[in-house]
Order: sequence, then structure tokens, then C-alpha cells
Amino acid sequence: MDGSAPGLGAADPQLQRFIEVETQKQRFQQLVHQMTELCWEKCMDKPGPKLDSRAETCFVNCVERFIDTSQFILNRLEQTQKSKSAFSESLSD
Repeated sequence: MDGSAPGLGAADPQLQRFIEVETQKQRFQQLVHQMTELCWEKCMDKPGPKLDSRAETCFVNCVERFIDTSQFILNRLEQTQKSKSAFSESLSD
């Protein structure tokens, strides 16, 4: 996706930037939702008024692993995209 909304043609750069930022916000919120759901299911045995130390440690570890995994996947996708671009450029030379 090039960031421009369908039907806008040569859209205002500010509008395009706004759409990109809002899309990034939406993706971030989806990641937070996924992380919250995953870690809650994994770490909360019995909801109570306070987190016990085991649940707290589990949440910290779960969030850290989720972030690490998300970053690893993002980096891997970027590497793959760069490799494809370099390969396509070498074919066109």
C-alpha cells in the first residue's frame, strides 16, 4: 500500500502522512490487544485484588518475549523485503 487513499489521486502530502500515522497507531493498538490477551490467558490463574509475584513475573516475561518476537519478525520481514528488492534490481541490470 502506498499510503494514498483510493480515489484521491495526487493527495495532499499532509493527508497521506496523517493516514500513515493513523494506520501505524491502529497496528500498534492491535499488537497491544494481542499481547494483553495472550499474556492474560497465560499468566492469570485466578483474578484477585492483587497480582501475586508469580503472575507479575509471568506478565513481565510474557510482554518481553512478545516484544522480542514481534521485533524479530519485523526485522526478518525487512531483511526479506530488502533481499527481494536487491534481487529484482540485479535482474533488471
